[in-house]
Amino acid sequence: MLRRVWSCTIDPGRAEAYEEFARLTSLPMFRAQPGFQGCVMARKGTSCDVITLWSDQAAVDALERSESYQATVAAIRASGFVTAEIGTNVATVHLLSLTSTALAAPASEPGADL
Repeated sequence: MLRRVWSCTIDPGRAEAYEEFARLTSLPMFRAQPGFQGCVMARKGTSCDVITLWSDQAAVDALERSESYQATVAAIRASGFVTAEIGTNVATVHLLSLTSTALAAPASEPGADL
């Protein structure tokens, strides 16, 4: 399994718009990709990370070539709420531990599909 991190900074006045885009556009796009295993989107102030988990390098490569991913990237760039793209980093996951309650949380509960 691989983890891919895309980091950016956002306009502080547009944080809600960024998070709505992440929830309504980015997450469904990621879920539709072959080899997608999971996602964590985190924000501290204006610093944001999109952490995705992938089955293998072929899945990460396919994401980069995906038309839906390219359209999502174009839309987020056009939105104006991302002020700087810091970059992307891919690494092998050597340990992953989640509680069963985190995995089973219904979407209506806090912490699930924020």
